[in-house]
Amino acid sequence: MPSSFHQIISTELKIKPEQVMAVADLFADGATIPFIARYRKEATGLLDEVVISQIQTRLEQLANQEKRRQTITTTLTDLKLLSPELEKKLAAAASLVELEDLYLPYRPKRKTRALQARERGLLPLAELLFSQPETNPETAARAFINPEKGITSLTEALAGARDIIAEKINEDLDTRTVLRRLFTRESEITALVIKGKEEEGGNFRDYFDWREKSTKIAGHRLLALFRGEKAGILRLSLRPPTDKALALIRQQFIRQNNLCAQEVELALNDAYKRLLAPALENESRQVLREAAEGEAIAVFADNLRQLLLAPPLGEKRVMALDPGFRSGAKLVCLDASGQLLEHTVIYPATSSRQSEAAAEIVTKLCRRHKIEAIAIGNGTAGRETESFIRSLDLPENIIISMVNEAGASIYSASEIARQEFPDLDLTVRGAISIGRRLQDPLSELVKIEAKAIGVGQYQHDLEQTRLQRRLDEVVSSCVNRVGVEVNSASAELLTYVAGLNATIARNIVSYRNENGPFHSRRELLKVPRLGPKAFEQAAGFLRMQNADNPLDASAVHPENYLLVKQMAEDYGLSLKQLMQNEKLRQEIVIENYLSAKVGRPTLDDIMAELARPGRDPRREFTQFCFQKGINKIEDLAAGMRLPGLVTNITKFGAFVDIGVHQDGLVHISQMADRFVRDPGEVVKLGQAVSVTVLNIDQERRRIALSLRTTT
Repeated sequence: MPSSFHQIISTELKIKPEQVMAVADLFADGATIPFIARYRKEATGLLDEVVISQIQTRLEQLANQEKRRQTITTTLTDLKLLSPELEKKLAAAASLVELEDLYLPYRPKRKTRALQARERGLLPLAELLFSQPETNPETAARAFINPEKGITSLTEALAGARDIIAEKINEDLDTRTVLRRLFTRESEITALVIKGKEEEGGNFRDYFDWREKSTKIAGHRLLALFRGEKAGILRLSLRPPTDKALALIRQQFIRQNNLCAQEVELALNDAYKRLLAPALENESRQVLREAAEGEAIAVFADNLRQLLLAPPLGEKRVMALDPGFRSGAKLVCLDASGQLLEHTVIYPATSSRQSEAAAEIVTKLCRRHKIEAIAIGNGTAGRETESFIRSLDLPENIIISMVNEAGASIYSASEIARQEFPDLDLTVRGAISIGRRLQDPLSELVKIEAKAIGVGQYQHDLEQTRLQRRLDEVVSSCVNRVGVEVNSASAELLTYVAGLNATIARNIVSYRNENGPFHSRRELLKVPRLGPKAFEQAAGFLRMQNADNPLDASAVHPENYLLVKQMAEDYGLSLKQLMQNEKLRQEIVIENYLSAKVGRPTLDDIMAELARPGRDPRREFTQFCFQKGINKIEDLAAGMRLPGLVTNITKFGAFVDIGVHQDGLVHISQMADRFVRDPGEVVKLGQAVSVTVLNIDQERRRIALSLRTTT
């Protein structure tokens, strides 16, 4: 890896080159982002996962850029076109754009107008006109009339020469550079509705006649405009003022005030409108799109992180309902570990007779299975089912909670669900998923493709590979942050543990099924395909609550077990005593255990783990209840103050579920009684809030809400 990469990245991220080099070396050695962030703090200087991920991405980008530089250099060398000056410029190019600009004049071309003009022998005329002598262009062009080559008039000869000049201007590096700056600074994005699409494009009516500086446009608006264009509703343009662009080109090429200069002027006008403007517009669109997508992906990733780290109810016996009207509510009872005990269907919303029968079934099953909590999906008939459950004479200690069921249907039809419950109907699998989400959201949601959970904005319009990679990073980060109980975890959850993959995860489950629970982390090395490197990366994130060594239930890495054992022995303690007695731990002088390999950050982490082994970083579960009697959008009225749950956060605001089967929007201007730059400053996903209804658009099914105390 060239040392220049380290300097470039350190400058961009404002960190030391040594930190970049350390991360690069760890990646080269097969380390993962969670492992580096958690167990190699001394080497990286306490870099977090976000920065480590940025380093990884940038290293890959620079490597691809270097690969392209070598390809271009080799191609030009083979064609004997690589001059010392060009070679120097290629070596100094700092971006892919600059490399491609340098290569543009030599790139193999299709049959362009300029190439046809050259084939007809018009290059000398083009060179003459371009030098702008005091010559009449028509007089000069007369010598190039050649019917055999398809040039039958002065007009054709001059037009061909101008095509050559236009291509020369288009390929000029300085011209493209100054115009690119102009496109960046002064472009306006304009949108107009395509005639006849007004009714069909109702969702885009806000953009039917839109104009905004590209430097000012918010990412979510840009993505909305691109979606409208893709749908055939809007016609977009992204260009700076034409007169400014042409003035810049004139400064580059018009050196005289004569008839030949006028021909060059015609050529440069053509070059801009036909070649430069479309190319630079596409380039600008791509730059803006990438920035907007980066913002949208960041929002999606942050929302996903919050959803995955939502408070778990824990190991409680749960009744779960997947509500429905005519089809009934699918009901399942799960034990504390999420295993299915019983399932049936009830019809609480069809008739009084069936409602009474449903009440009897729910009451009986709650007693039979000692139910501690009831989870109700928040989809169709969710509020009605919740109201029914709350109306029953159930023990007060039973927790009743609405659960976001987004993606549950995708899970129920997945191969994972078929393997878990091959003999069950899809609807029953969905109800099981709802119940397990209440027990442990993280363990259940990893079974669903992250994009299907629906906590992003414009996710279907984003570059899918880039999105998938970032979401996978988030899932992995959350799984490793919480830790995984290896003796009960599913293969899907284990797959996201640092150092493991789907094959090793399945092998762990198979080994566990064949040999019983693991008794030590070292026993993991007996699992097929789980070698020393995978063990190094994964071991600290895998927990064993009933292991022989109490450290196996903590986040202390096995590589530091001897160090902890030495601490205990130095103070005459056993490992259990060391972990259980806070007063004795406080007597330890941790500076005595500093070494070349173990620094203060690792020692601090070890002491924190000894105090609370395997601590779950997620918040405590709290119960939430929607406003009684508000079940549908028709029940709403402006001015109502209602409880709600934040279901999605975007750059323009937050969506809140108030229990009417249609989330309302709290626009960023209504987030607080102060100016808010980012909605994420004010709310978190799953947070319980109190909102005021501003207005209701029944036709478009839109609800405007406010978090302000004064509206």
